[in-house]
Amino acid sequence: MKVLVIDEMHESITPLLNELNLAVDYMPKIKREEIIPIVENYEGLIVRSKTYIDAELLKNAKKLVFVARAGAGVDNVEVEELKKRNIELINAPEGNRDALAEHAMGMLLTLFNKINTADLEVRSGKWDREGNRGVELMGKTVGLLGYGNMGAAFAKRLSSFGCKILAFDAEKTGFSNDFVQEVSLEKLYAETQILSIHIPMNSKNKGLLNYEYLARFKKLDYIINTSRGEVLILKDLLKLLKAGEIKGAALDVLENEKINSLKNDDLAVFQELTKLKEVILTPHVAGWSFESYEKINKVLSQKIKLLVEKRD
Repeated sequence: MKVLVIDEMHESITPLLNELNLAVDYMPKIKREEIIPIVENYEGLIVRSKTYIDAELLKNAKKLVFVARAGAGVDNVEVEELKKRNIELINAPEGNRDALAEHAMGMLLTLFNKINTADLEVRSGKWDREGNRGVELMGKTVGLLGYGNMGAAFAKRLSSFGCKILAFDAEKTGFSNDFVQEVSLEKLYAETQILSIHIPMNSKNKGLLNYEYLARFKKLDYIINTSRGEVLILKDLLKLLKAGEIKGAALDVLENEKINSLKNDDLAVFQELTKLKEVILTPHVAGWSFESYEKINKVLSQKIKLLVEKRD
């Protein structure tokens, strides 16, 4: 079986796949138009985020058995097209869930304790203790919108801070455990003080968290988004922040992450957000640690191994 790797990956990917007796062509510099004519030679395709895996790219992929996404989200894969062609889709949320959970905790604690702004003030010669008084996480109610690998990993860390953790997932039920209480959407609206978003990007979720949606939360003070930027409407979040209806936000993802080419309303909203001390921004790096870079490969190789064994 031959596998084509079209994105930069941790150097362990080739030896891990070679151990499975797979031949690997590692071509991270390859362009989309170069993939289309040669994909017919491969049974496996591994992608991170270089290009959209759609009907056009797969039109010659007569032998393709699997597409493996090096990460958690699969919004750059046309899932229905793979199903039509009986191509297996593999992803690796187990590989970066710990990194994402730790990053989310770091953002939340930074927001609550004003660590980012206090650091800048001290460096500039300002020593303001009262202005940097923090908020305790202990005893707060955290609502998780979505409870997959990422939500579960975050809940586990939150539990050590004595939080009450609620979760709603539209795709699953029966997941209450020692860390989290499964609840209805209505209860999530009623009790959540800190909302952490863990839903996938798809047609149902795009733009889901708009002004009307967020206004349904009765006690909401803070929002964390480490999922996908397109699920949260930033102009509506900005409106709530400026009105004081939401006290702060930690955003690892944005609706449009090409921040150097933003225009018109998108640019104006982004600039306004950057001026707010109660907003923390990071460049889509939750889940992007040195350790997760390698762990993703290990998860993918194990899943590919199971797939190969099933076919033999």
